[in-house]
Amino acid sequence: MCLSIPSKVVEISEDKTTCVVDTMGVKREANLMMMDDSVNVGDYVLLHIGFVMNKIDEKEAIASIETYKEILEKMDEEEKQKAILDDDSCPNRGSS
Repeated sequence: MCLSIPSKVVEISEDKTTCVVDTMGVKREANLMMMDDSVNVGDYVLLHIGFVMNKIDEKEAIASIETYKEILEKMDEEEKQKAILDDDSCPNRGSS
């Protein structure tokens, strides 16, 4: 199972095809090709395998992040880093 951590858009490329998101302090590039032009800097989005799939409300994003932090507290350090850093490389992306 894959969990998508809400990520905050901190930069959008000039051609609006990619953005940089901050996922709990980890910055990464994400593809915007699945979205229309409605994504702006400061928005919270959900990613799947490196693509922004949708925007979410800031209050919902913050609540989700808080819940995710509670889950992370129960993990050891290696599990925490893997959960955050590997968020966009879901191993089950081809299965339903």
